[in-house]
Amino acid sequence: MAQADRTDRIVAPGSGADDPAPAPRRVGFIGLRHWGRDTRGSSTWRRGLVIAALAVLTAVLFAFHAEVPNRVGNLGSLLETFLPWLGLAVPVLLVPALLRRSATALLALLLPVVLWVNLFGGLLSDKRGGPGDWTVVSHNVAAANTDVPGTIRTLVDSGAQIVALQELAGKPLRSYETGLAGAYPYHEVQGTVGLWSKYPISDVSPVDLRMGWTRAFRAQVGTPQGPVAVYVAHLPSVRLKAEGGFTVNQRDVSAQALGDAIQAEPLKKVLLLGDLNGTMNDRSLAPVTSQMRSAQGAAGDGFGFSWPAAFPMARIDQIMSKGGLDPLDSRTLPRDGSDHLPVAATYRYQPVR
Repeated sequence: MAQADRTDRIVAPGSGADDPAPAPRRVGFIGLRHWGRDTRGSSTWRRGLVIAALAVLTAVLFAFHAEVPNRVGNLGSLLETFLPWLGLAVPVLLVPALLRRSATALLALLLPVVLWVNLFGGLLSDKRGGPGDWTVVSHNVAAANTDVPGTIRTLVDSGAQIVALQELAGKPLRSYETGLAGAYPYHEVQGTVGLWSKYPISDVSPVDLRMGWTRAFRAQVGTPQGPVAVYVAHLPSVRLKAEGGFTVNQRDVSAQALGDAIQAEPLKKVLLLGDLNGTMNDRSLAPVTSQMRSAQGAAGDGFGFSWPAAFPMARIDQIMSKGGLDPLDSRTLPRDGSDHLPVAATYRYQPVR
């Protein structure tokens, strides 16, 4: 029987042919296995303390925004006008928190997240309640409107029964009166604000905003369900100036005057349509907002920002009600030639019991 040849395999020392295979490298979330001490010996709980402090500061501003004083540059009102946008601090701080692998910063960031959701989470749900009795629209058409015919088409196509306009003057006013006459047989203009309606308008009187000229009035609209007091208003503009901060003094005086007029209204059912140059969060509008219900807050889907039209950042155009007028829908309309978006709301008229 032939003997099988045996070939001996010679392996050079250190060649690694028989060495055990290296263990696979474990890859974690952003190098999770490196979340212990860094090269300087700092643990994950001691790193990123400045980031954590900024996160806590953001949370404090959310929780106590009403305590930020207006004495210096009206900073409180400025903060409250753009308060939802303060939430952008969270993703901005999240990036360095992850890069620093700081557990402390990540936990601290939960505070502003929870507070933001508590303040604004309810606005993100769709609260629309179906068809109602009639629809209203409010729109600052802008004196420098670049497309008046387009604005008229938007208003007519909205299907609204009641339309309030602000910043009316000169030739554009005549265009609105002519263009809206076919859809709205009743209208009233006082100063630079106007009201158009499919229903009769009566008992019109100006509202003194303590400005020296008319930018608000009250009218009674006879809807098929019953009378409604409609206030159309355009409060003074606010400015952000380097030397004066957020200049809102005249607006605040006018807001108090408007709130007083609405408080004294004899009719139970009241609508307010207008450019208030402030948001529902702004404490300076409390004379008005404390006694009325925001259509967007009650029946809108999202924040409903209306200004500036190119990139809306705040809802300063408001539709509010009280006295058994239930908002069922609130929305913004498509952009036109104004720097504001039109805002619309649908209401159900609840009979007086």
